[in-house]
Amino acid sequence: MTILKTEKLKKSFGGVHVARDIDFTLEKGEMHCLIGPNGAGKSSFFRLILGEHRPDGGKILFMDEDITDARSFARIRKGISVKFQVPGIFKALSVHQNLTIAFQNHLHGHDLEATIARVLDFVSLADVATEPAGALSHGQQQWLEIGMAVGVEPKLLLLDEPTAGMSPDETHKTGEMLHELNAQGITILAVEHDMAFVEQIASRVTVLHFGAIFAQGTVSDIIAHQGVAEIYLGGGHGG
Repeated sequence: MTILKTEKLKKSFGGVHVARDIDFTLEKGEMHCLIGPNGAGKSSFFRLILGEHRPDGGKILFMDEDITDARSFARIRKGISVKFQVPGIFKALSVHQNLTIAFQNHLHGHDLEATIARVLDFVSLADVATEPAGALSHGQQQWLEIGMAVGVEPKLLLLDEPTAGMSPDETHKTGEMLHELNAQGITILAVEHDMAFVEQIASRVTVLHFGAIFAQGTVSDIIAHQGVAEIYLGGGHGG
């Protein structure tokens, strides 16, 4: 079943095309990565899906429903959640309070506290639940925001460079977390630069270049693609 589909999606800013007739399909249950050079249009594509940018043309379908004109909050209510690259946490508040704020419009009473406890355990932050979020390491802050995004059990989780600034061990642990979320039924679409992480999580990869889809396939397909190596992987040397 297709969970997300875009048809001929177009967007430009002042003559700069950030989305050029993008036909994209994401299947339910997939773990899919978007890669591409800086300025390829990856974050703009996310913002189009979320409704933060209005397309100049084309359609966005979520669970076979046309959401092209839907407001951002309506898309979230339908089951789309997001974690941006820079953690959007309240640093002066405790870890527990951050989760409470994230979930309070969806859960109440015992359900709220039970969900917070489950998420704290999942993101390995139960022992620092009363600490200010700003006191956490960078990796822990990223995990807290992942927890804030998944506690409401979205159908689709969008992640914009979820491992940026993480150590290799933290990056690998993040990949394990995402596999666990995926096993629970959450479809994942991630923008990522770290190819080791892409190899760890992705079932399929889409390469964007100048706002258009340049290539799609499995991780091995993409790594072996000479054109991708030239535009993104530094002539085939990885990175």
